[in-house]
Amino acid sequence: MQTIVTNNPIVRDKYSENVLFIDGTVEQVLIRVRDLVHEGYELITHPLPASLRIMFSPYRSVIIGQKRGTTDPLHIEIAEESVLKYKRQMSNRDVDLKHNTDYQQIDLILLESALGDVTKV
Repeated sequence: MQTIVTNNPIVRDKYSENVLFIDGTVEQVLIRVRDLVHEGYELITHPLPASLRIMFSPYRSVIIGQKRGTTDPLHIEIAEESVLKYKRQMSNRDVDLKHNTDYQQIDLILLESALGDVTKV
């Protein structure tokens, strides 16, 4: 079973059964994902977006898999580096809060695309 870690309210409302909702920032979402990976959960989607422009979005959804018996060193490295890269990138620019509704929709579309890919595997 997969869980969506998100701070996006429309993702929470649409996928309520499989959501760990973070009432906070993207950085808090990334930190929670990192902590879950350290607990043994697997990363299904990369914590950071592929587009630099989307990095400035106030919303982020990450899919994690089931908790496994061991931690994956690669997943830990990805999760740790994602937090550091996000902090580094955002130290030069603020989150774009003017387009909240648009960013919520973009995050949902990207998530649903990833969910479609995951179910094909």
